[in-house]
Amino acid sequence: MTIHLKKSWIISLITSFFLLGGVLLAPATSANAAKVATSTYSDQSYSEDDYLHEELMDELELDEAELTADQQELVDYVNQILALKTYLAKASTAMESIGSQANSPNRKSIYLKLTNTVIPNYTKLVSKLKQIKPANPKLKKIHATFVKGNYNQLEGLLLYKQAVSKTKVNQTILKQANTKIKTAIDLMEQSEQQLRAYANSLGYDF
Repeated sequence: MTIHLKKSWIISLITSFFLLGGVLLAPATSANAAKVATSTYSDQSYSEDDYLHEELMDELELDEAELTADQQELVDYVNQILALKTYLAKASTAMESIGSQANSPNRKSIYLKLTNTVIPNYTKLVSKLKQIKPANPKLKKIHATFVKGNYNQLEGLLLYKQAVSKTKVNQTILKQANTKIKTAIDLMEQSEQQLRAYANSLGYDF
């Protein structure tokens, strides 16, 4: 069976989600670094992703009968993940706006953004991710790693909030947050690599 080239967009779209999730927590080490990382995903890039997603779905509608059960489940999985992108976008935009390392003068502003926007949206994201239940064992394993990565990010965010909750930034808790960050990014990269390999095994080229 020949897989149309446009179906590689499935992996392009899902990878953009994985990578954006992977940089979200970088501000616990350096908010400036996060600003550079998240600025890659501007409003324009989201619009482009949305356009590609629509084109992809139109393409799949034309040859849906050609999809195997595993391919169809992958498409369905991607749709479920992409439906959650709005939570990640809101959290990421708020993190980007912090724009500097945590210190006593700006720690209240960081605390409020974490409390009012970042953590609520990321909590919803993790909750929604946990509700996705792939049936295919390989996809289920990939998703479990993805969920674990995002959960570690949420834990890091909560620690980051705790670190800036007092007048003086707590460097010990900040280091703990950084440890969670590293774990989260490693897991995110691992799940992204696993997804690529799995998609390739189904004939999706990336």
